[in-house]
Amino acid sequence: MAEITNIEQVRKLKAKASYVGAVINILQTLLKIGFGILGNSAALIADGIHSLSDLLSDVLVIIAVRMGSREADHEHPYGHRRFETIATMILGVSLIAIGGGIAWSVMNRMEHPEHLPTPEVASLGIVVISILVNEWLYHYTKRIAKLTRSKLLLANAWHQRSDAFSSVIVLFGIGAVLLGYPFADAIAAIVVALMVAKIGLNLLIQSIKELVDTSLPPQKIAEIRIAILDIEGVEGIHLLRSRQMGEDALIDAHIIVDPRITVSEGHNISDAVRDELISRFDDVMDVLVHVDPENDEGLFEKSPLYRRDVKILLDHYLVDVKHAIEDFKIHYLDGHIEVEVILPFALSEQAEQLAQLKTQCERLKTDVEKISNVLIFFRI
Repeated sequence: MAEITNIEQVRKLKAKASYVGAVINILQTLLKIGFGILGNSAALIADGIHSLSDLLSDVLVIIAVRMGSREADHEHPYGHRRFETIATMILGVSLIAIGGGIAWSVMNRMEHPEHLPTPEVASLGIVVISILVNEWLYHYTKRIAKLTRSKLLLANAWHQRSDAFSSVIVLFGIGAVLLGYPFADAIAAIVVALMVAKIGLNLLIQSIKELVDTSLPPQKIAEIRIAILDIEGVEGIHLLRSRQMGEDALIDAHIIVDPRITVSEGHNISDAVRDELISRFDDVMDVLVHVDPENDEGLFEKSPLYRRDVKILLDHYLVDVKHAIEDFKIHYLDGHIEVEVILPFALSEQAEQLAQLKTQCERLKTDVEKISNVLIFFRI
């Protein structure tokens, strides 16, 4: 199914998936904890707390979707996608705490094996239902996550599948106790707790990477580089940076173009780069393109000559024609400057004036080290 890009549709789908998950997880939490207490199963109670963490996850997604889907404004020119990242980080921390708390509690109870309860057979039915429901919920949430390109929703889907996996462990744990292995239920509870903590750690690490502007994966960067180089007019790339914001990516690219083209043509090429990346890569939200005439890293470490400085030099060295200069262009190339001077066509027919002009240009190049060449053009 094709991805949905309409902002309002995306927001509604994310909210719908979260509300469906929240309702199901409320029921699961009540059933598991309730039957866990009545049926004397520590593993089922732990699984119920896992479902409670799913519920907290759904609530965080609902809040994050509401905050993160808002349009960019003056204070947040890049939008509000980082709210989803922050929500994911909070969820990760909470899961680590929940998992650690469950494991600690069960291990304390295992120090007194004579007090370990024996689960009831009815608990098995609740666990089987939970496995089926969570597997369905995983596929449902994952489908919407792909449609909306939501990393937070996809993380929530995997969290729901982990609940199904934990229920399978609980199923074996309760079954083993009923077959005569008294520690099985407690061990299953600890395994479920560790699964919860591991999921939380993964979410936390992923969120931190986004908050510190971690780059896109190397393979994606390589694909973006190839796409840029395929665009007509781009002769090279000497700086390509990326960062992630929620499910979106921001790209900064320094492209090299023919140094003799006009500013408007260079701008047109940069627009082509931006449009191509946004259309080809679904997760690229915006592209900032810097146009360079060459790989200028390390060049002009000291302050270069600017236009006003060149104007003063031309007036001084080309004093005989300074009032006739119609325009001049500056090219910053290879750490030096080339100057193109535009003069009226009538001056091209004055041989003596041309000879003097040539001498003045040579003297300008000799006296000013940064100027490598002076070219004279006559406008018809």
